[in-house]
Amino acid sequence: MKDRKLLGIEMGRISAEAYKTLPPSGIVVVLDNVRSAHNVGAAFRSADAFRTDKIWLCGICATPPSPEIHKSALGAEFSVPWAHADDTLTVLRTLRDEGYTLVSIEQTEHAVKLDAFVPEKERKYALVFGNEVDGVAQEAVDLSDFSLEIPQAGTKHSLNVSVSVGVILWHFFLHRN
Repeated sequence: MKDRKLLGIEMGRISAEAYKTLPPSGIVVVLDNVRSAHNVGAAFRSADAFRTDKIWLCGICATPPSPEIHKSALGAEFSVPWAHADDTLTVLRTLRDEGYTLVSIEQTEHAVKLDAFVPEKERKYALVFGNEVDGVAQEAVDLSDFSLEIPQAGTKHSLNVSVSVGVILWHFFLHRN
């Protein structure tokens, strides 16, 4: 049986304007000093695909408008609301005050394995992703309510941050929709 690829117009995607009117998902992404604009753009694209409310770009993160972000975001930087802050810890404290559960995506002594975690549908989560070399800053891990770890079976101990964003957001989308 032949299987024809769908054209973009056949997929029924919403506009960037309509995206901004969707009810809140309760999911916010915090990028903690992610240095690659391409990784930032890829995070935007995954955030759009899995209906994230906002991305916080903290510290040295590149911000739109940026040709490098646009190259991997493919316009998602126009649909997903975002803000920049110099200090990740200030953002995390504010999000906690707004009722978010703070979750560092990091390998820690007591991290919960992603395959054993089911997010609560009514809870708001702020998902913290870290720098490509150093991961989530220890101070941000310390502020977090818990850490989630993506189980891996290969020889490397980590995934690219943009891949981690996609895996984690898919997991939350799967269990909350």
